[in-house]
Amino acid sequence: MGDSKNGRPFRSLVTGGAGFVGSHLCDRLIAEGHEVICIDNLLTGRLGNIGSLEDHPRFVFVRHDVTQPIDLTHLLSHAQGRFYSGIHLDYVLHMASPASPKDYARHPIHTLKVGGLGTYHGLGVAKAFGCAFLLASTSEVYGDPEINPQVETYWGHVNPIGPRSCYDEAKRFAEAITMAYFRQHGVRVRIARIFNTYGERMRLDDGRVLPNFIPQALQGQPLTVYGDGKQTRSCCYVSDLVEGLYRLLVSDQVGPINLGNPEEVSMLELARKVIEYTGSDSRIAFEPLPVDDPTRRRPDISKAETLLGWRPRVGLSEGLSRAIAYFKTALQTSEAQAV
Repeated sequence: MGDSKNGRPFRSLVTGGAGFVGSHLCDRLIAEGHEVICIDNLLTGRLGNIGSLEDHPRFVFVRHDVTQPIDLTHLLSHAQGRFYSGIHLDYVLHMASPASPKDYARHPIHTLKVGGLGTYHGLGVAKAFGCAFLLASTSEVYGDPEINPQVETYWGHVNPIGPRSCYDEAKRFAEAITMAYFRQHGVRVRIARIFNTYGERMRLDDGRVLPNFIPQALQGQPLTVYGDGKQTRSCCYVSDLVEGLYRLLVSDQVGPINLGNPEEVSMLELARKVIEYTGSDSRIAFEPLPVDDPTRRRPDISKAETLLGWRPRVGLSEGLSRAIAYFKTALQTSEAQAV
């Protein structure tokens, strides 16, 4: 079962592997037969996200900050004897970065360093081992777009010195250096531009729209909608995103390729749906729109459909039902621990 090379399992290094998306990707790689080295400094990731893999013989976690050089020999010395087939690597998946506005507002310099130094270090590992490198970029490279839906050929509309620039420009630089390594060193790269993703393992204090709305509704609190609520997002369930990322990883496509759900919804409509699906009597509270908050967000996924045979399967209704069940359990666990 699963992937192998010359009779041995593929080995993948996942930065940010204890994070929301990174941990789901670790699960998928293990399911596909890979050996997985997960590194994370736990700034926004959590050990609980990878708890089910802790004792797996093909998985190892190493606490490490990717803004520091990545010495694979040193990392594997922490593998507790699990990997016996020597020092080799087939894939680097660079998932590390604070990803919510709340997180990168709190850690702007580290966000820039992860996008710059972290990507540089990951690419260095891929170059040294002759392996493929997947960059988790973002729809935020499009900024507040002037076209809708956003296509990969659009260069974006980004404020380079605004409060969101630490994340936007970190990812734009990450794409630039990734392509430089592709052109100058021949590193096999794949660039995924990830649109709004949600689902299990998101933190209650994540700060993104659904981790805000759903706990607020479940607790009977007002749902915070910024501006007039007409700004839109396209919400992709995490299982769909992971499928797209894996297909991109094992393809020969450089990208960038948009991965997201083109089902566009306004924030006001989304708030109303959450109230309906939770059966809450919460009201909606309007707050001022944050600086540089994008007014539209919707991916054109034609490239993903054509080149990867991928499109999302989980619609908003099903995804909301799953997410509400997850956050309900997360809230109960949090409340029990607080007692």
